[in-house]
Amino acid sequence: MKIHELSPAEGSGKKVKRVGRGHGSGWGKTAGKGHKGQNSRSGGGVRPGFEGGQMPLQRRIPKRGFNNSVFATEYTVINVKDLEVFKEGTVVDAELLKAAGIIKKELDGVKILGNGDINKNLTVRVAAFSESAKEKIEKAGGKAEVM
Repeated sequence: MKIHELSPAEGSGKKVKRVGRGHGSGWGKTAGKGHKGQNSRSGGGVRPGFEGGQMPLQRRIPKRGFNNSVFATEYTVINVKDLEVFKEGTVVDAELLKAAGIIKKELDGVKILGNGDINKNLTVRVAAFSESAKEKIEKAGGKAEVM
């Protein structure tokens, strides 16, 4: 097959709607915009959701529930398997994780999750641990200390 032999799939090719190209095209004169009015003008039209000055639907509907996003604690999350890069007996904390390039920023602290395995004796000092992560670190002979 050569590039000049390629053609679109049957039914997928669609002619472009060329408006404002005379009577014969079917889209001449007003080019499908009708006569006068806001939407017929060159810079005309309204933004999506605009209801002609009526209070829009998204503002009429009541807000429900509580949004905790301002007050929520947001941890930088890593897995137990990410700690495998450190040498035996190392004290791992947020600064060391940053220096090693495992995390970029701390946010409200670092949380260790239990995905993967660890076989090294490490002392890990971070803000939070999942139960499985704590269990795996201690099983490998290390310590999981909450700062």
